[in-house]
Amino acid sequence: MGPKSARAYSTIREWIASGKLSPGDKLPSERTLVDDLEIGRTALRAVLARLVTEKVLGVRGRSSYFVRSNHSNDAVSVSNPEGLEPWQIHGERTIYDNRWVKLDLVDVEPPGVERFEHHVVRLQHVAIAAVLDDQDRVLMLWRYRFVPQEWGWELPGGIVDAGEDAQRTALREVEEETGWRPDSLEHVVTYQPMVGMVDSPHAIFVGRGAQRIGDPTDIEEAGHVEWVPIADIPKLMARGDLMGSGTLVALLHILATRGDNSSTASA
Repeated sequence: MGPKSARAYSTIREWIASGKLSPGDKLPSERTLVDDLEIGRTALRAVLARLVTEKVLGVRGRSSYFVRSNHSNDAVSVSNPEGLEPWQIHGERTIYDNRWVKLDLVDVEPPGVERFEHHVVRLQHVAIAAVLDDQDRVLMLWRYRFVPQEWGWELPGGIVDAGEDAQRTALREVEEETGWRPDSLEHVVTYQPMVGMVDSPHAIFVGRGAQRIGDPTDIEEAGHVEWVPIADIPKLMARGDLMGSGTLVALLHILATRGDNSSTASA
C-alpha cells in the first residue's frame, strides 16, 4: 500500500472512530472520495476492498459502501434449538496410527438408536491463508496433486505444528511456499471439511499486503506462484481449477464479503 492509499485508509478509519461516519451510514460517492482523499480511483477501490475484507465496511451492489455495525456479524434471525441430546461415547480403540493419519473405532450411541462402532479418521490441524494485494489479486499456487491426479490452483497452507499458533503457521506457510511474507492475517473461520467421519480442523486466514523476500524454500510443497485476479475466481471455480476445500472456503468468503454477487452468479 503506497503513501496515498495508506493515508486514505487511515482517514476513513478515523472518520468512523470519531463518529463522523456511524454504523449504517453510506460513504460518499467514489468521485467525492477521490477528491476529498486526493487519491486515484483505482487506488481508492483497493482501499475500500481492504476495508470490506476487514469487515469495517459493507457493500451493496458494486459501488455503494456503508459502515458496518460492530455487532452486525452476530445478529442472525434463527435461534439454536435447545433440549436435544448429543450422541453418547462409550469408548474408542485405535486401528492405525502414524504421524499423518490415525484411524479409530468409536463406540457410540445416538439418541434412540442401538450402540455401534463408528470409524473416525483423525488428521492434522491445518492453516490456510488467502493474501490479497492492492490490485485485488490473491496469491496462489498452481500444483499437481497425485491423489486425484490433477493440476489446480491452491492457496498456501499446511499443518499446524505442536505448540504452534495457527496464525503463525499460516504466515510461515505463505512465506515458505511462495517467497512472499504477508503484512498481516486475520482469522476468518475454523471448520471441519468432512464432519461426519474425519476430524481435521481447517483454520482460514485472510489478509492484504505482502513483501517479496525471495524464492520459495519448501521445494516439496511449492508450485508455480502467481497473483490471480479475484475477478477470475468464479470462472476458475466453474472450470474445476480450484483444489481443496480450504481454498474454496477462503475464496468464497472473500467473494461474499466484497459483495461480488454479480460475478458469482454469472459463473
